Amino acid sequence: MITENPVTTFLDELASAKPAPGGGSAAALCGALGAALVSMVCNLTVGKKKYADVEGEIKGILEKSEELRRRFVQLIEDDIAAYTAVSEAFKMPRDTEEQKAAREEAIQKALKAAVVPPMRMVEASVETLKLCMPVAEKGNVNAVSDAGVAAVAAEACMRSAAMNVLINLGQIADQEFVAQQRARLDELMRGMSELKEQVVAYVVAKL
Repeated sequence: MITENPVTTFLDELASAKPAPGGGSAAALCGALGAALVSMVCNLTVGKKKYADVEGEIKGILEKSEELRRRFVQLIEDDIAAYTAVSEAFKMPRDTEEQKAAREEAIQKALKAAVVPPMRMVEASVETLKLCMPVAEKGNVNAVSDAGVAAVAAEACMRSAAMNVLINLGQIADQEFVAQQRARLDELMRGMSELKEQVVAYVVAKL
């Protein structure tokens, strides 16, 4: 698994001509960084007398951010597997009409499956973004800039993953499926870039 290798190995493979890892995995890595930074602010807050009155809330956020971090790491692997399946489908033979039909069916099936990991990244990035303002407001003030970076990373994940959803949808023939996924994407992302800006503005005001 690529997530068990050093980050330098991941970056070397990302920079190579291999089809995966690609933008989807990079998006998930951004999300994992955002969730990890939320955890960092929480860990720098828990146990400090100054923040005793918010410790219970911060512990709850920490539990959630760690679950999100693990989810993003898994999504790096899921995206690689999904895109590899798409790539393999495109390599299927197409010398006869039967082969062409089988290839097209496999491509369409793989493309639909490839929508799932980046859509889950968007979902997880939205959840991560919603944790950033509470930790900026209530977490250790010395780490407030980390809460801001977490918001930026989470939004970068969201927008990057959304592009990976859209590029797959653009090749899918089932227009009912495409419409459903586009509607889901719009619903998830609504107001989230504005939330990121609010967190950044709050953090900058405290620096």
